[in-house]
Amino acid sequence: MSDYIEIKFKGERKNIFANPLQFPFKLGDFAVVEAEKGEDIGVVNNLLGEMPASEKDDGKIYKIVRKALTTDILKHKQNQVNEAKAIETCRQKVLKHKLNMKLVDSEYQFDCKKITFYFTAEKRVDFRELVKDLAAEYRTRIELRQIGVRDESKRLGGYGVCGRKLCCSSWIKMFQPITTQAAKDQNLPLNPNKLAGVCGRLKCCLMYERDFYNWTVAKFPGLAKQIKTEKGTGTVERIDILKESVLVRYASNEFETLHLATIKDRFKCEQHAASDCNFNDYIKNQRD
Repeated sequence: MSDYIEIKFKGERKNIFANPLQFPFKLGDFAVVEAEKGEDIGVVNNLLGEMPASEKDDGKIYKIVRKALTTDILKHKQNQVNEAKAIETCRQKVLKHKLNMKLVDSEYQFDCKKITFYFTAEKRVDFRELVKDLAAEYRTRIELRQIGVRDESKRLGGYGVCGRKLCCSSWIKMFQPITTQAAKDQNLPLNPNKLAGVCGRLKCCLMYERDFYNWTVAKFPGLAKQIKTEKGTGTVERIDILKESVLVRYASNEFETLHLATIKDRFKCEQHAASDCNFNDYIKNQRD
């Protein structure tokens, strides 16, 4: 039994709910939960023994009402069908009111007491008349929520150039600011087409891979530094952190690729002693 359950909703929205009645859940089960006004339904994403410290000060903790019944799941499936229709209806009304906004998604609350429409726009949009029109159409509470393009990718999902599911829709909970400095730190060419993700913004992986890159690159000799090899003294032209190799150019204009292990004792690391440094310790020291 778990006292707290993380529930995932449409668009990778996740929240933690109390399980005071100790319903026996397993991952992938549907659960009906309390909402701000009414009830909602989602999928069990994680079983928790206690409330995470980071979530304790977020306000009221809503409860799980019950394990979803077959009728609940059928109703949820019907809501998903209605969501697709609602998007098309809303798009027509956006054109009617001549609003400069891009409709991204719609989401029915399980009890149909609220429909939320998500959209992106370059500027603030006065959608009051649109809300009135939608409320008259559906006879329920209407909420329009403006989101950013990164949030749009998170809601819609997809796959990156790496072939894996987008980080934003699979595990990232909060977006961090990303700058081109993260690309410079990783020696990447500043090509906007290569650095941008499907959202059109800089890739999230530029940020969370930077710490590992900085730790790894510290094991190598600096570019343009001279090192002694079996062939003599050469200049470091290029390093490859993935293959752990160094390209060395000699005075005769001859090039040689050497594995890091064969030359690591022939130069002094400027940032730390590579052989004695643990990555976790390095990250802790950097953050401290």
